[in-house]
Amino acid sequence: MKEQHLHIFLNIITNYFDQFGSESLIVDTPYLLENQQPKVYDYTGVIGISGVQKGVVYFSATRDLLSSILDSMGETDKSDENYIDLAGEVANTIAGNARKEFGSEFHISVPFVFKGAPQSIVLPHDERSFIIPVTWRGQVGEIVVCLQD
Repeated sequence: MKEQHLHIFLNIITNYFDQFGSESLIVDTPYLLENQQPKVYDYTGVIGISGVQKGVVYFSATRDLLSSILDSMGETDKSDENYIDLAGEVANTIAGNARKEFGSEFHISVPFVFKGAPQSIVLPHDERSFIIPVTWRGQVGEIVVCLQD
């Protein structure tokens, strides 16, 4: 994946959190993962990518980060279903906005969302993943991007 593509995802996640006003998202230095099993937090939304590029984009966050987002939305229902839906919504927003940048041949799947750590997340074997750690209101999450050109 090219560095300019990484900047697209950095801008998307920053813009997502900017909509909530008050506190800026802190984006830590992205780093490469040689496609070992990536770390996941409490809730994770995974989007499969196909078309000209293939791979995955996922958003994983702590319950506290998702709770802060729900608070910013004015949502008081803190059920597991809402946390799961929100993790999928954030992943879908990231991938959907990336599609606008990459073009109509950047096909995205519906989100696959889960709570806790799965047995495994399948990443393309011959590509490296970029991990983008984020912190918002003192709570952590990350975006993982693994795309083959």
